Amino acid sequence: MTTSEFQPPYAPPARLDGLLRSQGYALISAAGVADWLPAAFEELQALHHAWNDLPADAYLKDGGRYRSRRHSCFVVEGREVQQVPHRAHWQPLEYNALHGGMQRWFEPMAAATVALPVWSRLLARLGEAASLLHGEQPWYVEAHPFRIDTTDGIGRPTPEGAHRDGVDLVAVFMVERHGIKGGESRVFDANGPAGQRFTLREPWSLLLLDDARVIHESTPIQPLEPGTLGWRDTLVLTYRRGGFQGG
Repeated sequence: MTTSEFQPPYAPPARLDGLLRSQGYALISAAGVADWLPAAFEELQALHHAWNDLPADAYLKDGGRYRSRRHSCFVVEGREVQQVPHRAHWQPLEYNALHGGMQRWFEPMAAATVALPVWSRLLARLGEAASLLHGEQPWYVEAHPFRIDTTDGIGRPTPEGAHRDGVDLVAVFMVERHGIKGGESRVFDANGPAGQRFTLREPWSLLLLDDARVIHESTPIQPLEPGTLGWRDTLVLTYRRGGFQGG
């Protein structure tokens, strides 16, 4: 951590709904997430093993080799979580000027990861947050485990720049940082100049975004020591009403 680094303005889970309504985003510490789900830290860490087996992203238009990922889709209705048949990830150009308008077929999440009880609990709890914000209904969820590394000397968590995802709720879990600097998260009001910047460091801390109200991005990462490999692991979950993007 550097002296110029901005600390995340974590809030108690009880304030989550109010903060999403008032400012369009909320941050919860790792301890707060564990209480909110609820989940033991060991349960969440059991999920993290999956990040060591992420295939390379073959769709990066900037020619980079810095991103690995998987992708699976679910429907969450109340406490019920159902995985749906594997499908492509698709976004319109309106929301992703770099990779929008193309069907991207990523390898699905491992069955052993999805079968962990904490996985369904996590998806259902976030569905409750989405329903508090937008009304109770089925939620169409896309799950993206990401690893951004420094293979090319620099890794770009958001190569498309500051963006919205075209959904209703975005959840970004910080899973791990290893041997890197950078990776600052930035959240901006979609309709004004107000913004917030901070660096997520705690494993399983959480950033929640009302996607209609805010734009977000993360700054590039570099290795702490030249010539060494560093990485930044995150889990991004998007919740959308009415169906998945792309039909």
